[in-house]
Amino acid sequence: MNPRSARDPRSSVRRARHRRPIVAVIGSGRVADPHCAEVGRLIASLGFHLLTGGGHGVMEAVSCAFVESSSRTGLAIGIVPARVVGLDRLEERTATDVAYEPLPGYPNESVEIAIYTHLPDSGQEGTLRSSRNHINVLSADAMVALPGREGTESEIWLATQYGVPVIAYGDHHPGPPHGIAHAKTLDEVRQFLTHLVEQPKV
Repeated sequence: MNPRSARDPRSSVRRARHRRPIVAVIGSGRVADPHCAEVGRLIASLGFHLLTGGGHGVMEAVSCAFVESSSRTGLAIGIVPARVVGLDRLEERTATDVAYEPLPGYPNESVEIAIYTHLPDSGQEGTLRSSRNHINVLSADAMVALPGREGTESEIWLATQYGVPVIAYGDHHPGPPHGIAHAKTLDEVRQFLTHLVEQPKV
């Protein structure tokens, strides 16, 4: 068995006919990168769905450009983190009073489909099982990584482990982590995404 196929749970989903590809864009949750708008418009023009973490910074700026693009046919999806007061009691089925609390600012106003999770962790805790980053990565056919910090780095690392194609774009210093490809131009990002869609579904 091919090791990559063995650890790629999305292969059965790819066989679905006429499924619109999903491209995740990751990056700083604090500051919007100068390349956000062009990346959002590019994904819209290619007819893909956009997936982000649903918050501020890169997530919000890319989503805004995506939904404002007149050519788009895909939807803006946001994977929302939250804290659940009483989660232990939910697991034990003894809960009588549970509070569900999305983190402040989630989802941003450009998110059209919000996937509400019970997963609170991000940043340095981005690879923990209690982080929504696993959902972000596993739901994507490809990822575009704009500059960010620990949370972005953790999603890139997860992508390399789950076998999800990922490309960096923008000013990553000192360079993109984990040896992933670094696009110098938007056209290189376009080629990466177009090539991905042209590959035969497995």
